[in-house]
Amino acid sequence: MAISKSMSTTSSEAQRSPQQTTQHGFRTVFEMLRALATTKPLTRSFAALGGTRGFKTAPLADGDLSSVRSKFTLSGKNYVITGGGRGIGYAAARAIAEFGGNISILDAGPEPVKDFANLEREFGVKTKYLRTDVANEASLIKAFEETIADFKTLDGCVTAAGICPEGPFVDHTWDQVRKCFDVNIGGTYFSAQLATKYILDQGTGGSIVLIASISGHCATPGHRLSAYNASKGAVKMLGTALSVELGPSNIRVNSISPGYTDTEMLTPLKQKEPKRIELMNKEPPMNRIGTRNDLAPAIIYLLSDASLYTTGADIVIDGGLHSGRIRSPFI
Repeated sequence: MAISKSMSTTSSEAQRSPQQTTQHGFRTVFEMLRALATTKPLTRSFAALGGTRGFKTAPLADGDLSSVRSKFTLSGKNYVITGGGRGIGYAAARAIAEFGGNISILDAGPEPVKDFANLEREFGVKTKYLRTDVANEASLIKAFEETIADFKTLDGCVTAAGICPEGPFVDHTWDQVRKCFDVNIGGTYFSAQLATKYILDQGTGGSIVLIASISGHCATPGHRLSAYNASKGAVKMLGTALSVELGPSNIRVNSISPGYTDTEMLTPLKQKEPKRIELMNKEPPMNRIGTRNDLAPAIIYLLSDASLYTTGADIVIDGGLHSGRIRSPFI
């Protein structure tokens, strides 16, 4: 067989000139792999391949490892969460508080959910709630100014404010689409911009997490969300662009793309089309709609020092929906 021949050394191979060897001095790829495979674990390096070509060859020292658990703390840090009055935004805000971070919620609603009043006492953090229209320049700037006046510094931002108009593409009005884009794209863009300006002035580095959606990756039959799909695709790409631009300033920018998630946004659908909710529970390979608790840990990871080398990532949390959909024959 060809493999046996290549692994054995024939007389003609023994006389092979240096030009016939690999660039690392091995006569065959098999010899190269054998050299790597026989090197002791934890000491394998490019030196085993006959050269480093600029790579570090020393084995990993125990002293290079540090506590993983301590990297997830947000203690004493300050965060802005847009759309944090309810839904995914509030789940993010509560999780940040649980991990020791101070939170300033910017939301269009007149007041947050009742649980918000318990966060300071329960977790020993500072909290603010500022009624804000993220699509209005003056309102958004004022909210950030009030936050900084109180917190003094800013370590990160979660942009969760968003709306989701539903209906046939041909029936959407200019006002409906403009409002969707102004909130979902403009609100995200300028919230991230304001957060970045403060973080740059501090010179401390930080983390920005954009809440995108599986709707920015693909469209779903039966879900007429063309404006929402377009807006979330823009949010996802914004995260990519900002990660490249802001990385040298030590500002990480990542996005999270939730799949079907049980929030207040689904309430009208539950009332009008319960059959569709039943299908949404069966479509993901995990056979259920996601919860806000499925998303919060990823947000903490991206805000914390556990993700110091993570930027430009989009974490899809959809129960496997993006990999394949399961259709129930009973619906």
